[in-house]
Amino acid sequence: MRSSLPKFMVPIGVVGILLLLVVPVPPVLLDTLIIVNILLALVILLNTMFIRKPLDFSVFPSLLLVATLFRLGLNVASTRLVLGQGFAGEVIAAFGQVTVGGSIIIGAVVFLILVVIQFVVVTKGAERVAEVGARFTLDAMPGKQMAIDADLNAGLITDTQARERRAEVSAEADFYGAMDGASKFVKGDAIAGIIIIIINLVGGIAIGMTQGGLAVGDALNTYGLLTIGDGLVSQIPALLMAVSTGMIVTRSNAESDMGSTAATQLGQSQNALRIAGAAAIVMALIPGMPKLPFIVVGAGLIVAAQRLKRTEDDAAAAAAAIEAEAALAPAADSTDNLLEEMRVHALEVLLAPDLVDVVTGAPDDLLGRVRALRRKIALELGVVVPPVRTRDSIDLPAATYVIKIAGVEAGRGEAPRGKVLALGDDLAHLPGAAVVEPVFGLAGKWVPSELRYNAELAGATVIDRVSVLVTHLSAIITANAARLLTREDVRVLTDGVRQVNPSAVESWSRGCCPSPRCSACSRAC
Repeated sequence: MRSSLPKFMVPIGVVGILLLLVVPVPPVLLDTLIIVNILLALVILLNTMFIRKPLDFSVFPSLLLVATLFRLGLNVASTRLVLGQGFAGEVIAAFGQVTVGGSIIIGAVVFLILVVIQFVVVTKGAERVAEVGARFTLDAMPGKQMAIDADLNAGLITDTQARERRAEVSAEADFYGAMDGASKFVKGDAIAGIIIIIINLVGGIAIGMTQGGLAVGDALNTYGLLTIGDGLVSQIPALLMAVSTGMIVTRSNAESDMGSTAATQLGQSQNALRIAGAAAIVMALIPGMPKLPFIVVGAGLIVAAQRLKRTEDDAAAAAAAIEAEAALAPAADSTDNLLEEMRVHALEVLLAPDLVDVVTGAPDDLLGRVRALRRKIALELGVVVPPVRTRDSIDLPAATYVIKIAGVEAGRGEAPRGKVLALGDDLAHLPGAAVVEPVFGLAGKWVPSELRYNAELAGATVIDRVSVLVTHLSAIITANAARLLTREDVRVLTDGVRQVNPSAVESWSRGCCPSPRCSACSRAC
């Protein structure tokens, strides 16, 4: 029963919203539903801050529609109580009396400010971002599909991983398309809030004068405060939902939540923190300015800059200690090491010193990708690729790698650190020098990693450094498979066949046809 409850929560909620539109509710129940509405909007907003990528909250467009319908149902229920009983619960009364101090003018101004913030600032911006994101996501789908196919053909990913990535690309396109339409709900909700409060105010004054016998001022004061309170309890969660919409459509894929990413990136420059702290202290010296807040904030920024400097110094000292230990280590001049240096390897990848970070020891680093590539080529070509020796070389220019076969250079390319390769035709607005992809000859640019999302929005296919190197290695191995197949490899393959079909190997070794019924061979096998 408990496992099936979440499945029925949303359908039951939608039915309850429909009942709100036609069935009167008591003020106590309305108070509870208003509180649920506010907290639901707050929970949705907080979830948009803690997700790592928009697809982690793929239910948001549908949830936005249900939340908007719930809020409009509450508006209908509260309007029925305000105009029918002159009382719509303690929450609305509190917002009308305490929040705006019992003043209709203050309440109206606060309500209009919230509407302007939601409609003019947040909703318009979120609507535009959602529209652009949907268009660029759909335009980038063919390039992403080609990148997945290239990784699959290069052996970088398995069939299961390829299906998962294709499903993710399709889900991403569906999500941004849904967000483009869902942003219209937020815009319509803001317009409906203004119209509803005007209708409630006019209807309340009319009912107070005609049915209650109140004067215009008394009717305006009574029903005006209730109308303002009703508008505020609806507009605050509406504003939270609008901010959630803007938050989720402006999020890019990240490795951590928004708070961690913001803290890391805002604190990446200690000079910026120092200058901001000094500016705050200088502003405290202006006559008439409150000195204590400026001094406290400025001192806090300077202290944060000093802590950041100590952290950077500790990291630099640790790196220097590691380099010193490596420099003091005895030279590896033993006979075994010298013979290993003299040995010519069948397949070798040389990396410039600034490219050694691609070998991290993680499952998806260069070594892990090479292992997957060897397995894929063995299954497809029937050739066991020899182990690929990977080492650094100080003779190479920066950001350069070289692929050698039997000690002879077979290919060379670049993979700058901190950048990704963007392939496409419309890359003029992206920084970086134009390059040609080494395998397929496609035009592209090495752009900074932080501009990956911008390049994808521009319709470019974005490939990381390791994928570029492994794709190049795969093309060279495929083109030189005959050179890589040695006599020792043939012996190993023959021994493998002998284990399952020894007679075939023995017949082949004597130069006979393995089939005893074949008439082409005159010798007895």
